[in-house]
Amino acid sequence: MSAGEGAPEIAVPDLIEGLKVVALGGGHGLFNTLTALRYLTADVTAVVTVADDGGSSGRLRAELGLIPPGDLRMALAALMAAPAALEARRRVDPASADRHQRWARVLQHRFGGYGALAGHPIGNLLLSGLNEVTGDVVKALDDLTDLFDVDGRVLPMADVPLVIEADVSGLEKDPRVSRVIRGQVAVATTPGKPRRVRLIPDAPAGCAQAAAAIREADVVTLGPGSWFSSVIPHVLVPDQLDALSETSARKILFVNLAAEAGETTGYSVERHLHVLHAHAPTLRVDDVVVDSASVPEGAEREYLERAAGRFGARLRVADLAVPGTAVHDPAKTAATVVGLID
Repeated sequence: MSAGEGAPEIAVPDLIEGLKVVALGGGHGLFNTLTALRYLTADVTAVVTVADDGGSSGRLRAELGLIPPGDLRMALAALMAAPAALEARRRVDPASADRHQRWARVLQHRFGGYGALAGHPIGNLLLSGLNEVTGDVVKALDDLTDLFDVDGRVLPMADVPLVIEADVSGLEKDPRVSRVIRGQVAVATTPGKPRRVRLIPDAPAGCAQAAAAIREADVVTLGPGSWFSSVIPHVLVPDQLDALSETSARKILFVNLAAEAGETTGYSVERHLHVLHAHAPTLRVDDVVVDSASVPEGAEREYLERAAGRFGARLRVADLAVPGTAVHDPAKTAATVVGLID
Protein backbone atom coordinates (compact mmCIF):
# COMPACT_ATOMS: atom_id res chain seq x y z
CA MET A 1 0.00 0.00 0.00
CA SER A 2 1.26 3.43 -0.87
CA ALA A 3 1.36 6.08 1.84
CA GLY A 4 0.79 8.75 -0.75
CA GLU A 5 1.39 9.55 -4.39
CA GLY A 6 5.06 9.18 -5.17
CA ALA A 7 5.81 7.83 -1.69
CA PRO A 8 7.62 4.53 -1.11
CA GLU A 9 5.68 1.42 -0.24
CA ILE A 10 5.01 0.98 3.49
CA ALA A 11 5.61 -2.52 4.80
CA VAL A 12 2.50 -3.79 6.56
CA PRO A 13 2.47 -6.49 9.24
CA ASP A 14 1.13 -10.00 8.85
CA LEU A 15 -2.11 -11.14 10.47
CA ILE A 16 -1.78 -12.00 14.16
CA GLU A 17 -3.68 -15.20 14.87
CA GLY A 18 -6.38 -14.93 17.52
CA LEU A 19 -6.01 -11.16 18.05
CA LYS A 20 -9.25 -9.41 19.09
CA VAL A 21 -9.33 -5.66 18.53
CA VAL A 22 -11.96 -3.00 19.32
CA ALA A 23 -11.78 0.50 17.82
CA LEU A 24 -13.74 3.40 19.36
CA GLY A 25 -14.45 6.49 17.30
CA GLY A 26 -16.52 7.87 14.46
CA GLY A 27 -16.36 9.35 11.00
CA HIS A 28 -13.24 9.44 8.87
CA GLY A 29 -10.89 8.94 11.83
CA LEU A 30 -12.51 5.61 12.65
CA PHE A 31 -12.56 4.64 8.96
CA ASN A 32 -8.76 4.99 8.83
CA THR A 33 -8.25 3.13 12.10
CA LEU A 34 -10.39 0.20 10.95
CA THR A 35 -8.46 0.06 7.68
CA ALA A 36 -5.25 -0.12 9.72
CA LEU A 37 -6.42 -2.73 12.22
CA ARG A 38 -7.72 -5.00 9.47
CA TYR A 39 -4.08 -5.57 8.47
CA LEU A 40 -3.58 -7.24 11.85
CA THR A 41 -6.71 -9.32 12.32
CA ALA A 42 -10.12 -10.12 10.87
CA ASP A 43 -11.60 -9.95 14.39
CA VAL A 44 -12.17 -6.18 14.50
CA THR A 45 -15.14 -4.58 16.26
CA ALA A 46 -15.99 -0.94 15.56
CA VAL A 47 -17.82 0.94 18.32
CA VAL A 48 -19.30 4.06 16.79
CA THR A 49 -20.66 7.37 18.06
CA VAL A 50 -24.40 7.94 17.48
CA ALA A 51 -24.90 11.70 17.87
CA ASP A 52 -24.66 12.88 14.25
CA ASP A 53 -27.42 15.32 13.32
CA GLY A 54 -26.20 16.65 9.97
CA GLY A 55 -26.70 15.74 6.33
CA SER A 56 -28.38 12.49 5.45
CA SER A 57 -28.01 11.10 8.98
CA GLY A 58 -29.68 14.14 10.48
CA ARG A 59 -32.58 13.97 8.02
CA LEU A 60 -33.20 10.28 8.64
CA ARG A 61 -32.85 10.74 12.38
CA ALA A 62 -35.42 13.56 12.37
CA GLU A 63 -37.88 11.75 10.09
CA LEU A 64 -37.67 8.25 11.58
CA GLY A 65 -36.48 8.81 15.15
CA LEU A 66 -33.75 6.20 14.67
CA ILE A 67 -30.04 6.13 15.44
CA PRO A 68 -28.19 8.19 12.79
CA PRO A 69 -26.73 5.67 10.34
CA GLY A 70 -23.88 7.58 8.68
CA ASP A 71 -20.90 6.74 10.89
CA LEU A 72 -22.12 3.15 11.25
CA ARG A 73 -22.31 2.84 7.46
CA MET A 74 -18.79 4.23 7.07
CA ALA A 75 -17.42 1.71 9.57
CA LEU A 76 -19.11 -1.14 7.73
CA ALA A 77 -17.67 0.08 4.41
CA ALA A 78 -14.22 0.36 5.97
CA LEU A 79 -14.27 -3.29 7.04
CA MET A 80 -15.60 -4.37 3.64
CA ALA A 81 -13.11 -2.45 1.52
CA ALA A 82 -9.98 -2.55 3.69
CA PRO A 83 -7.04 -3.51 1.44
CA ALA A 84 -6.10 -6.39 3.73
CA ALA A 85 -9.63 -7.80 3.63
CA LEU A 86 -9.83 -7.55 -0.15
CA GLU A 87 -6.39 -9.10 -0.61
CA ALA A 88 -7.31 -12.06 1.61
CA ARG A 89 -10.42 -12.67 -0.48
CA ARG A 90 -8.58 -12.16 -3.75
CA ARG A 91 -6.17 -14.98 -2.90
CA VAL A 92 -9.09 -17.39 -2.50
CA ASP A 93 -11.71 -16.03 -4.89
CA PRO A 94 -10.95 -12.92 -7.01
CA ALA A 95 -14.61 -12.54 -7.95
CA SER A 96 -15.57 -12.37 -4.27
CA ALA A 97 -13.07 -9.56 -3.68
CA ASP A 98 -14.44 -7.63 -6.64
CA ARG A 99 -18.00 -8.02 -5.32
CA HIS A 100 -17.01 -6.76 -1.88
CA GLN A 101 -15.25 -3.74 -3.35
CA ARG A 102 -18.22 -2.96 -5.57
CA TRP A 103 -20.75 -3.28 -2.74
CA ALA A 104 -18.65 -1.10 -0.46
CA ARG A 105 -18.81 1.60 -3.15
CA VAL A 106 -22.56 1.08 -3.48
CA LEU A 107 -23.12 1.55 0.26
CA GLN A 108 -21.17 4.81 0.12
CA HIS A 109 -22.83 6.08 -3.06
CA ARG A 110 -24.98 9.19 -2.59
CA PHE A 111 -28.07 9.82 -4.71
CA GLY A 112 -27.80 12.82 -7.00
CA GLY A 113 -30.51 15.14 -8.25
CA TYR A 114 -32.60 17.60 -6.27
CA GLY A 115 -35.43 15.48 -4.89
CA ALA A 116 -36.13 13.89 -1.53
CA LEU A 117 -33.40 11.28 -1.99
CA ALA A 118 -30.68 13.73 -3.00
CA GLY A 119 -27.59 13.36 -0.81
CA HIS A 120 -28.66 10.16 0.90
CA PRO A 121 -26.06 7.35 0.74
CA ILE A 122 -27.58 4.02 -0.23
CA GLY A 123 -26.11 2.44 2.91
CA ASN A 124 -27.88 4.94 5.17
CA LEU A 125 -31.26 4.03 3.67
CA LEU A 126 -30.54 0.30 3.83
CA LEU A 127 -29.42 0.40 7.46
CA SER A 128 -32.31 2.66 8.52
CA GLY A 129 -34.79 0.39 6.76
CA LEU A 130 -33.42 -2.72 8.47
CA ASN A 131 -33.40 -0.90 11.81
CA GLU A 132 -37.05 0.02 11.36
CA VAL A 133 -37.99 -3.55 10.36
CA THR A 134 -36.07 -5.29 13.16
CA GLY A 135 -36.55 -2.63 15.83
CA ASP A 136 -32.95 -3.28 16.90
CA VAL A 137 -29.99 -1.43 15.41
CA VAL A 138 -27.52 -4.12 16.57
CA LYS A 139 -29.58 -6.82 14.83
CA ALA A 140 -29.77 -4.63 11.71
CA LEU A 141 -25.98 -4.18 11.68
CA ASP A 142 -25.38 -7.89 12.25
CA ASP A 143 -27.80 -8.72 9.42
CA LEU A 144 -25.84 -6.45 7.07
CA THR A 145 -22.50 -7.99 8.03
CA ASP A 146 -24.02 -11.43 7.40
CA LEU A 147 -25.57 -10.34 4.10
CA PHE A 148 -22.28 -8.98 2.78
CA ASP A 149 -20.11 -11.61 4.50
CA VAL A 150 -18.06 -8.95 6.29
CA ASP A 151 -15.30 -9.93 8.70
CA GLY A 152 -15.63 -8.10 12.00
CA ARG A 153 -18.55 -6.30 13.60
CA VAL A 154 -19.98 -2.77 13.80
CA LEU A 155 -21.79 -1.64 16.96
CA PRO A 156 -23.23 1.65 18.24
CA MET A 157 -21.88 3.03 21.51
CA ALA A 158 -25.50 3.42 22.73
CA ASP A 159 -28.82 1.92 21.71
CA VAL A 160 -30.57 5.29 21.32
CA PRO A 161 -29.65 8.43 19.35
CA LEU A 162 -27.72 10.92 21.46
CA VAL A 163 -27.36 14.70 21.38
CA ILE A 164 -24.08 16.53 22.00
CA GLU A 165 -24.24 19.76 23.96
CA ALA A 166 -21.21 22.00 24.55
CA ASP A 167 -20.21 25.02 26.59
CA VAL A 168 -18.53 27.32 24.06
CA SER A 169 -16.55 30.47 24.80
CA GLY A 170 -15.59 33.23 22.39
CA LEU A 171 -19.12 33.87 21.13
CA GLU A 172 -19.88 36.75 23.50
CA LYS A 173 -18.16 40.09 23.96
CA ASP A 174 -16.95 38.94 27.37
CA PRO A 175 -14.51 36.03 26.71
CA ARG A 176 -15.26 34.65 30.16
CA VAL A 177 -18.89 34.01 29.24
CA SER A 178 -19.83 30.70 27.65
CA ARG A 179 -22.81 29.90 25.49
CA VAL A 180 -24.49 26.50 25.32
CA ILE A 181 -24.43 25.02 21.79
CA ARG A 182 -26.49 21.93 21.03
CA GLY A 183 -26.02 19.45 18.21
CA GLN A 184 -23.03 17.68 16.69
CA VAL A 185 -22.88 19.87 13.57
CA ALA A 186 -23.23 23.08 15.59
CA VAL A 187 -20.43 22.01 17.94
CA ALA A 188 -18.19 20.90 15.08
CA THR A 189 -18.58 24.16 13.17
CA THR A 190 -18.76 26.73 15.94
CA PRO A 191 -16.48 29.76 15.54
CA GLY A 192 -16.04 29.70 19.33
CA LYS A 193 -14.01 27.31 21.46
CA PRO A 194 -15.76 24.30 23.02
CA ARG A 195 -14.73 23.89 26.65
CA ARG A 196 -16.84 20.99 27.77
CA VAL A 197 -19.31 18.62 26.13
CA ARG A 198 -22.21 16.60 27.51
CA LEU A 199 -24.49 13.92 26.17
CA ILE A 200 -28.26 14.12 26.19
CA PRO A 201 -29.65 12.05 27.76
CA ASP A 202 -27.05 12.37 30.49
CA ALA A 203 -25.15 9.17 31.37
CA PRO A 204 -26.91 7.14 28.67
CA ALA A 205 -27.07 3.37 28.77
CA GLY A 206 -24.37 1.88 26.59
CA CYS A 207 -24.66 -0.90 24.05
CA ALA A 208 -24.24 -4.14 25.99
CA GLN A 209 -22.54 -5.89 23.07
CA ALA A 210 -20.02 -3.05 22.75
CA ALA A 211 -19.13 -3.21 26.45
CA ALA A 212 -18.73 -6.99 26.19
CA ALA A 213 -16.44 -6.64 23.16
CA ILE A 214 -14.24 -4.16 25.05
CA ARG A 215 -13.94 -6.50 28.03
CA GLU A 216 -12.99 -9.45 25.80
CA ALA A 217 -10.54 -7.57 23.55
CA ASP A 218 -6.76 -7.88 23.40
CA VAL A 219 -6.34 -4.32 22.08
CA VAL A 220 -8.67 -1.31 22.32
CA THR A 221 -8.00 1.90 20.39
CA LEU A 222 -9.55 5.35 20.91
CA GLY A 223 -9.14 8.11 18.32
CA PRO A 224 -8.15 9.80 16.16
CA GLY A 225 -11.16 11.83 15.09
CA SER A 226 -13.19 14.93 15.81
CA TRP A 227 -12.19 15.34 19.43
CA PHE A 228 -15.40 16.71 20.96
CA SER A 229 -17.89 14.82 18.78
CA SER A 230 -16.22 11.48 17.94
CA VAL A 231 -13.67 10.80 20.69
CA ILE A 232 -14.74 12.34 24.01
CA PRO A 233 -18.36 11.04 23.77
CA HIS A 234 -17.05 7.49 24.16
CA VAL A 235 -15.89 8.20 27.72
CA LEU A 236 -19.20 9.89 28.64
CA VAL A 237 -21.14 6.60 28.46
CA PRO A 238 -20.77 5.07 31.97
CA ASP A 239 -21.16 1.45 30.81
CA GLN A 240 -18.42 1.93 28.26
CA LEU A 241 -16.09 3.74 30.66
CA ASP A 242 -16.58 0.89 33.16
CA ALA A 243 -15.69 -1.64 30.46
CA LEU A 244 -12.55 0.35 29.62
CA SER A 245 -11.59 0.27 33.30
CA GLU A 246 -12.20 -3.45 33.66
CA THR A 247 -10.71 -4.81 30.44
CA SER A 248 -7.26 -6.36 30.41
CA ALA A 249 -6.76 -5.18 26.83
CA ARG A 250 -3.89 -2.93 25.83
CA LYS A 251 -5.51 0.49 25.47
CA ILE A 252 -4.02 2.83 22.87
CA LEU A 253 -5.02 6.48 22.44
CA PHE A 254 -4.25 7.99 19.04
CA VAL A 255 -4.09 11.79 19.14
CA ASN A 256 -4.99 13.88 16.10
CA LEU A 257 -2.10 15.05 13.93
CA ALA A 258 -3.38 18.61 13.89
CA ALA A 259 -6.08 20.84 15.31
CA GLU A 260 -9.43 20.61 13.52
CA ALA A 261 -11.11 23.76 12.26
CA GLY A 262 -14.07 24.55 14.50
CA GLU A 263 -13.86 22.02 17.33
CA THR A 264 -10.19 22.36 18.25
CA THR A 265 -8.94 25.44 16.41
CA GLY A 266 -5.66 26.51 18.00
CA TYR A 267 -5.35 23.40 20.18
CA SER A 268 -1.92 21.91 20.73
CA VAL A 269 -1.48 18.14 20.95
CA GLU A 270 -1.04 18.55 24.69
CA ARG A 271 -4.31 20.48 24.94
CA HIS A 272 -6.15 17.56 23.33
CA LEU A 273 -4.97 15.34 26.20
CA HIS A 274 -5.88 17.83 28.92
CA VAL A 275 -9.42 18.21 27.56
CA LEU A 276 -9.95 14.45 27.37
CA HIS A 277 -8.65 14.00 30.93
CA ALA A 278 -10.97 16.73 32.20
CA HIS A 279 -13.94 14.78 30.84
CA ALA A 280 -12.77 11.38 32.13
CA PRO A 281 -10.25 11.76 34.98
CA THR A 282 -10.52 8.04 35.82
CA LEU A 283 -9.66 6.88 32.28
CA ARG A 284 -6.45 4.87 32.11
CA VAL A 285 -4.67 3.88 28.91
CA ASP A 286 -1.36 2.18 28.23
CA ASP A 287 -0.07 4.23 25.31
CA VAL A 288 -0.62 7.75 24.01
CA VAL A 289 0.52 7.81 20.38
CA VAL A 290 1.42 11.05 18.61
CA ASP A 291 2.96 11.84 15.25
CA SER A 292 6.65 12.72 15.36
CA ALA A 293 6.28 15.65 12.95
CA SER A 294 3.47 17.23 14.98
CA VAL A 295 5.49 17.23 18.22
CA PRO A 296 9.13 18.35 17.81
CA GLU A 297 11.69 17.13 20.29
CA GLY A 298 12.30 19.37 23.27
CA ALA A 299 10.15 20.99 25.91
CA GLU A 300 6.86 20.39 24.09
CA ARG A 301 7.47 16.66 24.03
CA GLU A 302 8.37 16.70 27.74
CA TYR A 303 5.06 18.43 28.50
CA LEU A 304 3.30 15.74 26.50
CA GLU A 305 4.97 12.99 28.50
CA ARG A 306 3.56 14.52 31.68
CA ALA A 307 0.12 14.86 30.10
CA ALA A 308 0.22 11.20 29.03
CA GLY A 309 1.22 10.28 32.57
CA ARG A 310 -2.11 11.59 33.85
CA PHE A 311 -3.69 8.62 32.06
CA GLY A 312 -1.06 6.26 33.48
CA ALA A 313 0.30 5.98 29.93
CA ARG A 314 3.64 6.17 28.18
CA LEU A 315 4.06 8.63 25.35
CA ARG A 316 4.82 6.94 22.03
CA VAL A 317 6.11 9.01 19.12
CA ALA A 318 5.94 7.57 15.60
CA ASP A 319 5.80 8.56 11.95
CA LEU A 320 2.06 8.27 11.33
CA ALA A 321 1.01 10.75 8.66
CA VAL A 322 0.29 10.39 4.99
CA PRO A 323 3.02 12.74 3.67
CA GLY A 324 1.83 16.29 3.25
CA THR A 325 -1.45 15.75 5.11
CA ALA A 326 -2.89 15.67 8.62
CA VAL A 327 -4.31 12.18 8.00
CA HIS A 328 -3.12 8.97 9.66
CA ASP A 329 -1.65 6.46 7.23
CA PRO A 330 -3.34 3.08 7.89
CA ALA A 331 -0.21 1.06 7.11
CA LYS A 332 1.94 3.16 9.46
CA THR A 333 -0.77 2.95 12.12
CA ALA A 334 -0.88 -0.84 11.82
CA ALA A 335 2.91 -1.10 12.12
CA THR A 336 2.83 1.15 15.20
CA VAL A 337 0.21 -1.03 16.91
CA VAL A 338 2.29 -4.14 16.24
CA GLY A 339 5.35 -2.46 17.73
CA LEU A 340 3.40 -1.72 20.89
CA ILE A 341 1.80 -5.12 21.42
CA ASP A 342 5.05 -6.92 20.63
